[in-house]
Amino acid sequence: MLKSMTGFGNAQAAISSIGRISVEIRSVNHKFLEIVSHLPEGFLSLEDNIKKAINSKIKRGRLTCVVNIAQPQASKVFINERLAKEYLAALRKMQRSFQLADGISLDNLINLPGILSLEQNNIKAGQLWPRLRLLLDIALEGLIRMRNKEGRVLQGHLKNRAGLLRHKLEAAQRRFKTVIAKKTAAIASEEERSSFLKDSDITEEIERLAFHIRNFIAKLSVSAAVGKELDFIAQEMQREANTIGAKSCDALISAQVIRIKSEIEKIREQVQNIE
Repeated sequence: MLKSMTGFGNAQAAISSIGRISVEIRSVNHKFLEIVSHLPEGFLSLEDNIKKAINSKIKRGRLTCVVNIAQPQASKVFINERLAKEYLAALRKMQRSFQLADGISLDNLINLPGILSLEQNNIKAGQLWPRLRLLLDIALEGLIRMRNKEGRVLQGHLKNRAGLLRHKLEAAQRRFKTVIAKKTAAIASEEERSSFLKDSDITEEIERLAFHIRNFIAKLSVSAAVGKELDFIAQEMQREANTIGAKSCDALISAQVIRIKSEIEKIREQVQNIE
């Protein structure tokens, strides 16, 4: 079954000791596998773990993984007594130096930077990873489901396109047999006939293009990542179609080749989204 390279998956959970964790993964077309992670400050060390987890399930595409942690509101007030003592010593020194009569109040101290703060839960990356890995797996499953769903749709479109391409090629082949028989019959000289066939015979190109179409259709049912291979086959189909067009000795065949090339171009556009 084909897989698309575009998709989205997410997961979130509230964990009492940590807070609410959310994971979002998006993927778009890319020639290779590229993973970009956006992590909260202090958790960049988990980037390699995330890449390995994604790499084990996804083979191609540009993926963006966003992790957010919303910690619960701090319930404890932290008083920096050491800093308060330093402030107090400095203020008293200023008071003596400038002979200031005003006293130093608690109000003065608690409004100074760093004296009062709300105590936050200090989470370590090692503690977070087991929980994060579970959510990452859930988000990946959602992403893969969406990629599989779009892949099935693309598979249907590509089979239809390849079927139309095969019918158009068969029509060109029938026309070629009729035209070549008439033209060679009208040539009296064996030498001229041989020269004409050398320049105009497209039998081999038609057979190669027919083989590529059959191979393409067969690859559509493969479960592995075949996007690059399908693209290569489509390029080969385009190359054979170009040669057929260049060697064509009949206007109707040339017109059919233009339609064949148009179908191949549509196939190549759709193949760009296959993993």
